[in-house]
Amino acid sequence: MVRRMILPLVFGVIGAAILISLGVWQLQRLAWKDAVLAEIDARILAEPVAIPELEALDPERDRYLPVEASGNLGAEYIRILVSQKIQGPGYRIIAPFEIGGRVILLDRGIISTRAEIPPAPEGRLDVLGNLHWPDDRNSSTPDNDIDGNFWFARDIAQMADVLGTEPILMIAREVSEVDSAITPFPVDSSSIPNDHLQYVITWFSLAFIWLGMTGYLLWRIRQRTV
Repeated sequence: MVRRMILPLVFGVIGAAILISLGVWQLQRLAWKDAVLAEIDARILAEPVAIPELEALDPERDRYLPVEASGNLGAEYIRILVSQKIQGPGYRIIAPFEIGGRVILLDRGIISTRAEIPPAPEGRLDVLGNLHWPDDRNSSTPDNDIDGNFWFARDIAQMADVLGTEPILMIAREVSEVDSAITPFPVDSSSIPNDHLQYVITWFSLAFIWLGMTGYLLWRIRQRTV
């Protein structure tokens, strides 16, 4: 009986050890990813600075750089279709923002597709936000309808060309404008995938099931030899 149980036992222990090691590895990856996201959140909420010149910016180094600016919004705008889990479909509103002789792109926030987009406010706006180089496009994203002003992705170079701005995108977090139908939709780490906890649960669950099946097989072998 013992000889018949050795192979299933070894197979079961080795299989469980592999699954458990994968679960432990994902735990380590989870801790690493949590640290990365905490660092990103800290960077987003750091002390804001003035918007650097275009030549001094680096998309990797300066992603999420907190900035503040004061200026005037242009009348033109780009609307980009987005979807939120609770609020449903809406438009991101991107407008030209003149800041002391420079004009950049300002992501003002989101407005419902059912609401009328209000005209640009008069007077100067004080805006606190973050620079971003978003990657909205994937293989299934339709092309932007520039003529119909119906966009599906924030293509900075394309938006800058249409609105006549520098290819710099500032995403508003706080705006001095009041009573606007457009709600700021600031950057945060929630949009960055972090599925490691699910993988941890999956691998440890598989290890538990594997051990259970091994125990059941050993019990069946023992019953047959009694």
